[in-house]
Amino acid sequence: MSTFWLEHAVVDGAVRGGVVVTLVDGVITAVDESPQPGAADAVLRGLVLPGIANTHSHSFHRALRGRTHADGGDFWTWREQMYRVAVRLDPDRYHALARALFAELLLAGYSAVGEFHYMHRDPTTVMADALVDAAREAGIRLTLLDTLYRHGGRDADGRPFAAAPEQRGFVLDTDAWLARHDRVAPTGTARRGAAVHSLRAVDPDDVARIVAATGEEPLHAHVSEQPGENAQLRAAFGQSPVAVLGEAGALGPRFTAVHATHLDDADIAALAGSSVAICPTTERDLGDGIGPARRLADAGARIVIGSDQHVVVDPFDELRALEGHERLRDLSRGVFTPAELLAAATVDGYASIGWRGGIRVGAVCDLVALDLRSPRTAGARLDQAWLAASAADVTDVVVGGRRVVAAGAHQLGDVGALLAEAIEEVDG
Repeated sequence: MSTFWLEHAVVDGAVRGGVVVTLVDGVITAVDESPQPGAADAVLRGLVLPGIANTHSHSFHRALRGRTHADGGDFWTWREQMYRVAVRLDPDRYHALARALFAELLLAGYSAVGEFHYMHRDPTTVMADALVDAAREAGIRLTLLDTLYRHGGRDADGRPFAAAPEQRGFVLDTDAWLARHDRVAPTGTARRGAAVHSLRAVDPDDVARIVAATGEEPLHAHVSEQPGENAQLRAAFGQSPVAVLGEAGALGPRFTAVHATHLDDADIAALAGSSVAICPTTERDLGDGIGPARRLADAGARIVIGSDQHVVVDPFDELRALEGHERLRDLSRGVFTPAELLAAATVDGYASIGWRGGIRVGAVCDLVALDLRSPRTAGARLDQAWLAASAADVTDVVVGGRRVVAAGAHQLGDVGALLAEAIEEVDG
């Protein structure tokens, strides 16, 4: 048993002062009040938030940051540059890049990550094992969203076509994926989830098989990221991706639709009870569009956040963008309350990737401390400070009761140098 004393903390959606958290084996067993820390308490100053979940990550995309802006284009041309990175990855390079990226996530205030993993290479678990090892060494909580990816895409008539050479490292047939999925078995602060890449890359029968085979594991899928994707799926199946996923049994409490940008009214209604991972900094970077986040929330979907391609690693920027994009479209302010935005990043985000979050009994003891006296946060109200903060204001991050970021420094040391070295190795 150990204890943390929190100077200010968000508990059950409200800011409280002087909070003592007791934990056993990384899980919170008591939340009490105390105006001052006890002699045995570990102390976290500033404002302490529950652990923040990045529900949608592609680690290897980090090698693209600052390299794709010169030539214009769109999502589809950006994707060609992504493939050129993918073909350079082997288990060692993947491990080094993911380890550095996970450390960057922690420094920014993300304490948990849902890694949407389709870089398989072959039917073994070697690439998945590289990610699990990277997360353990960096100290981040991981849900490995083991992803089925069968086709190279679909043509304008909705017909699937074979993977191009640069995509073949992603592809497994469904039988091979199912056979190896049970061998992906992380433990401790890592666990397994499942994903289907998208209905461009799998068929409805594949989705139904994955739903049946994966029990209560978190289940994610890219959904309606691009109008072209919707057109392909309507040509193939006569209905939207959300409707196809619904008929395959995917929708519901364990399901997260990633992006869900181009939806109709029936899609929005069908996603009630599911989660929707909005990735605002990626969606604006790729010119994807602005999804109907407020309408989804009002319909009963849980909104969560991800940084996807990691063009920005800053959960507070994602939250401001989630709200700000709604304001730009609707010409109104306060579309989401500060408390709703924080829940998207914390309690709801953790649920999307299969963990119990929050500063509450029974939750994992993941905590993120913010400096309240920085040039960005000075003067901010405590119940809105996360909307004034940036990643630079994160002082400490605790995962499973272990402090992995302290006084703004990660346990691995110079994370910038680790990233530079890993990306240079991918460049060759």
